[in-house]
Amino acid sequence: MARSRFMAPARSQVQVEVFGHPIFARLVDDAGPHPLLCGPEWPTIAALDAQLGVGAGVRFVAQDAALLGDGLHYESRIHTQGQVATRERNWHDLFNALIWHACAPIKRALNARQVEEIARQGPRQRSRAQCALTHFDEAGAVVWARDPALLAAWDAHDWGAFFGQRAAFAEGALRVHVFGHALLEHALIPERLPTAKGLALVGGDPCGWIARVAAAIAAKKVLLDPQELRPLPLAGIPGWAAGQDAPGFHQGECFRPLRPGRRYPAPLMPA
Repeated sequence: MARSRFMAPARSQVQVEVFGHPIFARLVDDAGPHPLLCGPEWPTIAALDAQLGVGAGVRFVAQDAALLGDGLHYESRIHTQGQVATRERNWHDLFNALIWHACAPIKRALNARQVEEIARQGPRQRSRAQCALTHFDEAGAVVWARDPALLAAWDAHDWGAFFGQRAAFAEGALRVHVFGHALLEHALIPERLPTAKGLALVGGDPCGWIARVAAAIAAKKVLLDPQELRPLPLAGIPGWAAGQDAPGFHQGECFRPLRPGRRYPAPLMPA
């Protein structure tokens, strides 16, 4: 059965309490959620650019007929003009802009790799690397582990054991950083937490994950093929969803077993 296309709720239907979920952690500070997320009225593209563009090192511009008339590929326009085509009144593109602001080094590394692939493949063909880059851009998450042993259950899709390491999650020995803006859009309906496409990091400064991931992408150590990415059902992260102690919770549809023969690359280690 084909899955129905996700439809984000209207802005007026999203209560500010939604942004208290841990998935939105990078968009929340001591004062609360980012102001662009709150209030009944959508921010204009000009306001979005004024608040986020300088910090991100790009400009957010309206995706209208005049802009699209330049004939540039979306990624090429970012690379050559510094312009991110952005739709008005659109959750997906608002979250994209916020992630540009919060994680600009990763966004720039993804863009540079995409442009390189476009130059090699042409604008109408997509390489395996482009698919991996896009999957991570839209649905990526990074799992940092203090010790590689904490990732063994994830490697095996032993979901009960992996997410059962509650002390490790609570103490910060296992940390999940959501990057993909499509994941944030889906999380506007908290009971429909999606499955992320994960990269694994081990050791080093747990707060330095953005620089490490950006450097690995730029050096082509990761995201050469979509099969590198590990599925990460966000509903299983301790405290992220209701009913996690119910019998059979980790046998639900999103907690799929490892396919025969599937193996994941080693996690990124400190340089």
